[in-house]
Amino acid sequence: MQDSIATAVLLPLALAVIMFGLGMSLTPADFARVIRVPRAVFVGLFCQMVLLPGVALLLAHGLGLSPELAVGLMLLAASPGGATANLFSHLAKGDVALNVTLTAVNSVLSLFTLPFIVNFALDHFMGAGQVIPLQAGKVVQVFAVVLVPVAIGMLVHARRPDFARRATKPIKAASVVFLVCVVLAAALKERAHLGGYFARVGLAALAFNVCSLGVGYVVPLVARLPHRQAVAIGMEIGIHNGTLAIAIAMSPLLLGNATMAIPAAVYSLVMFVTAGTFAWLSSARSEATKIEETPLAPLGLLGRHRAPIQAPPEG
Repeated sequence: MQDSIATAVLLPLALAVIMFGLGMSLTPADFARVIRVPRAVFVGLFCQMVLLPGVALLLAHGLGLSPELAVGLMLLAASPGGATANLFSHLAKGDVALNVTLTAVNSVLSLFTLPFIVNFALDHFMGAGQVIPLQAGKVVQVFAVVLVPVAIGMLVHARRPDFARRATKPIKAASVVFLVCVVLAAALKERAHLGGYFARVGLAALAFNVCSLGVGYVVPLVARLPHRQAVAIGMEIGIHNGTLAIAIAMSPLLLGNATMAIPAAVYSLVMFVTAGTFAWLSSARSEATKIEETPLAPLGLLGRHRAPIQAPPEG
């Protein structure tokens, strides 16, 4: 892959803008929630950081993905949940506050776990020496491009909360514009191979998305967490930050490989359909539960508010 202005300049800038916007949406209170719901947060992080990389590894081998696409799928598995998970969790009547906490904690922890998972995938699928793994220098670059903008964004939120609220939407729009330009430029360069890539990774992206939603929903229920928290974790685990994965894969400062960005790009399209279906089913279940409980309410109301029997007036 030959570097261009788009990949060498716009992509790192887009990644920095994305992480700055994420930082402006975070507060210390988001991390403090870990103390109040430690078991739910632990279950969510366990699913994200332990189970999903294992699922991606099995799918990559089972579906016979090429080495670069397999690394891209592992990169996607190592990426934290996206902010879109909050919206889908709300539509599915999940615990949105838990989503915010998981996104905040997971985004910070992924700065440590993502380089090691990707480095393992590079060595496992492509062999030592074939590509440059995320060694110390690359880890420093990840911190510089990702962690520093997040920290600055949190500082801006703390010092200028009104500005942070007003700037959130424009910053998100700017990051999307940057990213779309870069992806389109890369797609034009790889247009001769896109059909074949989509055909090979489409099934893997769909399977991984369904598995992510399933793991994120079923494991919390097995751990006896409330249904609303299971829905929230399912959305957080099932909706990965594909934008971040694409940026890391394509940035010449990090992996510099457009092919590794394909699983995240395909996944980002597939997940809206599956997550929307999951949200609809979850919302329907919640409504059905309310209907089942409703007939008991009037009886209770009648029992509490029945007018007392008055004695007939004398005379």
